Amino acid sequence: MGRSGSGSSLEALRRRIVSCRKCPRLVDFREEVARRKRRAFADEEYWGRPVPGFGDPGARLVVAGLAPAAHGANRTGRMFTGDGPRGAGDTLMRALHGIGLASLPFARSRDDGLSLRGVYLTAALRCVPPGNRPLARELENCLPFLVEELELLGKAKAILALGRVAFGACLKALELMGHPVPRPRPAFGHGARYRIGPYWLVASYHPSRQNTQTGRLSEESFREVVAGAARLAGLRGHIRSKSAPEAKAPPGKAPSPPSRRGRSPNHRPAR
Repeated sequence: MGRSGSGSSLEALRRRIVSCRKCPRLVDFREEVARRKRRAFADEEYWGRPVPGFGDPGARLVVAGLAPAAHGANRTGRMFTGDGPRGAGDTLMRALHGIGLASLPFARSRDDGLSLRGVYLTAALRCVPPGNRPLARELENCLPFLVEELELLGKAKAILALGRVAFGACLKALELMGHPVPRPRPAFGHGARYRIGPYWLVASYHPSRQNTQTGRLSEESFREVVAGAARLAGLRGHIRSKSAPEAKAPPGKAPSPPSRRGRSPNHRPAR
């Protein structure tokens, strides 16, 4: 398949993703979460289905995470959306907004008015996995969606992989697309970048609370990696001046910091 997709083709792919029921364990879990809900969202209707990609069909930068969060994208139905003021979605949007690639510095719901310029958000896995730990066969089942997405995003020049699992999925996708992967095989590391075929593949720790609130990943370090990936993609974002008005996030209660006894930063969900 060539690198010349269209918005209509992406829409057809989105419909296929949303209707997927290939992994029984994931189907059961995502629907159970949607039924039980979190108390704070008890009055909301959860999405509870696979989450498709979101962003600019003419994107030059693709941002790939691990999977939807149980009460984030699994609730809202949009990648990196709804996990709160200190969540990964808002951290990512602040980084993109700061260089002019997102219209808002937060992501709260599918109807919040957020738009992206030159950026497309996706994930290695489209359903929330139990314990944020997908099985190998579940990642394999989702891999063709990522391959097709990259093929359809014909202007993409750089891929920013958030976490080790997303990085590995992107490597496999590029291999399946026929792009030779360097030897020795590229290793995950925060800020690492590799040239693979027509793409730059850039790695970053995931901007989850687990990482940002324990000091494992600073917001400044994350913003630098995002800005670097945007430059590699050829995007001309602008740094917002200090005097320029900032869009304000809607009021919301910030969640309590998590325990420091967490998992590796490479196994966090892509909110």
